[in-house]
Amino acid sequence: MSELQSLLRDTAERLFADRVTPQVLHAAEDGGWPAELWQVMAEHGLHQPFGAGDGEEAGEDGADWSDLFALLFAAGRWAVPLPLGETAIAGRVLLDGGLTLPDGPLGLAAQADLSLDQKGRVGGTAAKVPWGAAVPFVVARAGRRDGAQLVLLPTDGVERRLDRNIAREPRDDLSFEGVVPAASCPWPADWSADRLRDLAALLRAAQIAGAMDRVLDITVGYAGERKQFGRPIGKFQAIQHQLAELAGEAAAAAVAAQTGFAALDEGRDPWFAIAVAKQRASEAAGKGAAISHQVHGAIGFTYEHHLHYLTRRLWSWRTEFGNARSWATAIGARAAGRGATRLWPDLVAGI
Repeated sequence: MSELQSLLRDTAERLFADRVTPQVLHAAEDGGWPAELWQVMAEHGLHQPFGAGDGEEAGEDGADWSDLFALLFAAGRWAVPLPLGETAIAGRVLLDGGLTLPDGPLGLAAQADLSLDQKGRVGGTAAKVPWGAAVPFVVARAGRRDGAQLVLLPTDGVERRLDRNIAREPRDDLSFEGVVPAASCPWPADWSADRLRDLAALLRAAQIAGAMDRVLDITVGYAGERKQFGRPIGKFQAIQHQLAELAGEAAAAAVAAQTGFAALDEGRDPWFAIAVAKQRASEAAGKGAAISHQVHGAIGFTYEHHLHYLTRRLWSWRTEFGNARSWATAIGARAAGRGATRLWPDLVAGI
């Protein structure tokens, strides 16, 4: 772990542990925007770890993609009720496109069908935008083929359909009609058309890994405290087996997600690493949530217990931007398309 990764991790862990209280989570789930929490994140620069723009290269004075993993992992551990990861990734996308970052939180319109008219105005819809109704701008891809643009779209005045996932995180649909981008540039030639969706999937993989790590800590702690037949339930072989399986799933999710971020820094096509990260993390999320609730019994489902804040996010995040089955299907289709003779070399090369 680099010095910057350690700094990001330690700073984020300290701030999240102190600031992301049950009261903050309750208020966010009731529809409130955690303004004070966001202000603290912004004051520490956690919303834009890659830098603030002004012509500088991403990663030159700020974080690399691998450094960002440490921040997103911590955010997942503490179920941070903010578009912190979306803002950081949207900011990096803007910097990579040579655009300057605006102030405030950003949305990542990774599931959008947007067109450009002859005057450069944007129309269409962006589905399930995290905190879409709360952010002043969203980053999106508009247009198709050679005419595609990377656009920064203002959300003021656009039509909104509010929705939430089962973790009660906002997932809003936005409808644009003749909206003039606040900034735009040609879609980079070396990016796939699904670049934003892939980055959003990797974000969820990192958050899942962090949430799994905390679920493991909570579950191991509970198994050591809860007594049955005169001894902690963690002493029973069946529970020990479940805890070992939970630890394995948490470790697999973390390694897969971290590898995805490393692939972005290596300058090669990151698709395979991202696909594996989201597939493996999504699979681990389902298994990990089930095990943790089995060990906790009924208490883990009560609103007063902290476990459900994490497991409801695991259940939500595992399906967002592709679930385990869809990513496994995509990986299989790519392998089949490249032919049997390429399977082993591709696995070794991580293509």
